Amino acid sequence: MLSFQSQIDTLYRITRDLLNMGFDGTPLYSNEFCALNTEVYRQAEALFVLRGSNVEEEAQRCYVLLTAYHATIYDHGNKNLKIQSLLDRSWQLLGQLSASLLKCQLLVACYSEVFDEDLAREAHAIMNSWTGREWTKAECEVSDYLESLEANPWPDWEVVE
Repeated sequence: MLSFQSQIDTLYRITRDLLNMGFDGTPLYSNEFCALNTEVYRQAEALFVLRGSNVEEEAQRCYVLLTAYHATIYDHGNKNLKIQSLLDRSWQLLGQLSASLLKCQLLVACYSEVFDEDLAREAHAIMNSWTGREWTKAECEVSDYLESLEANPWPDWEVVE
């Protein structure tokens, strides 16, 4: 059985593989796409029922799960409820995290679901603190992702009460 951190790391890696599938110029085969989608969803479901032992682990879990559920095409009828649960948990965690890459990643993952400008502003403020040095690959990825979300927002959602 994998450790909690190993489960997070594995789900992060295969979610990245799914999101980047075909961008390197290799052919995209439907059977491979479906198999990777299935594996991302399966591992997300397994990680969803677990909890981190501290704020950072729990924030990593929420970030990776939000990213995985956003990436996969599958839904067994309760994915939106799970995403809402992760968003609710993320709101609790964000106030406890210091300005860091992890907090920025979680802010952007939440922003990708709700498009709340305050989340984007806070993520940009963290990124602005990274000036004067070369950015890591993860910092570049989160910046590029936020930029793509801001350039191509989802259509305006209607709130149904």
